[in-house]
Amino acid sequence: MYNPQLETFIKVADAGSFNKAAEESYITPTAVIKQINLLESSLGVRLFERTHRGIALTKAGKSLYQDSKYIIQYCKDSVTRAKNAMQENVSIIRLGSSPTTPVHILMQLWPEIQKRCPDVKFQVIPFENTPENAREILGNLGKNIDIVAGIFDDTMLNLRECAGTELFREPFCCAVSIHHPLAAKDTLRIEDLYGESLMLMHRGWSHYVDQLRDEIWKNHSQIKIIDFDFYSVDAFNRCENGNYVLLSIKGWENVHPLVKMIPVEWEHSIPYGILHSPSPSKTVKRFLEAAKLAVAETE
Repeated sequence: MYNPQLETFIKVADAGSFNKAAEESYITPTAVIKQINLLESSLGVRLFERTHRGIALTKAGKSLYQDSKYIIQYCKDSVTRAKNAMQENVSIIRLGSSPTTPVHILMQLWPEIQKRCPDVKFQVIPFENTPENAREILGNLGKNIDIVAGIFDDTMLNLRECAGTELFREPFCCAVSIHHPLAAKDTLRIEDLYGESLMLMHRGWSHYVDQLRDEIWKNHSQIKIIDFDFYSVDAFNRCENGNYVLLSIKGWENVHPLVKMIPVEWEHSIPYGILHSPSPSKTVKRFLEAAKLAVAETE
């Protein structure tokens, strides 16, 4: 449905050379170069500057690189939707998954959910958690992805133009490098954070985070607050590499192998549940009701 040469173009751009892209694709460098030449010829633009020092994307190449991943993913999603349309007797829910929106918590509820929705099947759709993808996916839930599990509040829902069904409250904990002195503790008091640098999402992202921020500023000025803009693997890398403390939740304990989640003796938490379209399909509505009942039975 799309020009397969686009995938080769992305591999070359990511690898920074024709030879490395050829190794990753298990083809010869000559074949890679031929595909790029054909792509440039068909588009009528030069995508790479070629010099004796190597290759670099042109302005046209940079522009195409930004769009190509979306084009490829959209085409793959189109095929998925077409296949789903053939399964008229099966109700499929497409569940988006990324390191900070893992599916394992919902999977723990699956036996109870399936009792109430025996015809519903899950299709896990992995995605790269970037600010751009978050806006695209959450603003269009029900199109390519039906639901995403994660933390939220009204501020985020309004910003992303989606809806959320709360299943339970997830206590905030602190993430630290396994080499950090605090990693020796099984629980923390807020006083344990004195002298530490605590990474918090910027003000306005969540009023639950802002409540914690205000308490720290008012009563615990010995804690230095570092703002950041987005929960992704990069935030956990920054936590581990910089020896910072990162405000987190237990559900993210598998995001980074060198980071430990530690509960904190405070009353701060945030809703955890299912993000979905403001006008969910009948299948999604059934699933949401089943999920709420499943949580109620496990409490």
